[in-house]
Amino acid sequence: MDLRRSRSLYQPSPRKQRSRLRLLLPGRVTLATLLGAALLSIFSPGRARAEFTVCNQTLDVVNLAVGQKVDNADQTDGWWTIGANQCVNVIREELTNRYIYLYATDVFGHAILNGSTEMCIDRRRFSIRGIEECWQRGHIAARFVEVDTLEQVRWTYFLTGNSP
Repeated sequence: MDLRRSRSLYQPSPRKQRSRLRLLLPGRVTLATLLGAALLSIFSPGRARAEFTVCNQTLDVVNLAVGQKVDNADQTDGWWTIGANQCVNVIREELTNRYIYLYATDVFGHAILNGSTEMCIDRRRFSIRGIEECWQRGHIAARFVEVDTLEQVRWTYFLTGNSP
């Protein structure tokens, strides 16, 4: 038996290889086009970058609310749902505030990240201006953890099982 002949039985012909490539890249999309698009997205100067990221290093899904100064007023926003061992970008602009405030709950609504700064939250998605008189304005008062970003323009907070 000729070994050269038997090896070629298992290798697809050049025509079959091209037809498989056409199935993967339909229409007139070429490999050069895909490569160019990938490079453009990587090196694009106007590309949006996450500036405050929260990484959930626990084994549970958490719901996260964020507080910060916006136009010289305190504002809270929520909710971001972060799976176990995943990260979420919660502030996409460069940070202008030294302090960012975080509040996190488990899927049952129990606080798992609980601090000393009282701010307002709501049960559903929210954006609340002001932190005073939460109950009187129809919101819920919650204790947020203060994160000192040391005046950096980018920051990542790691939520662990033994966070404050």
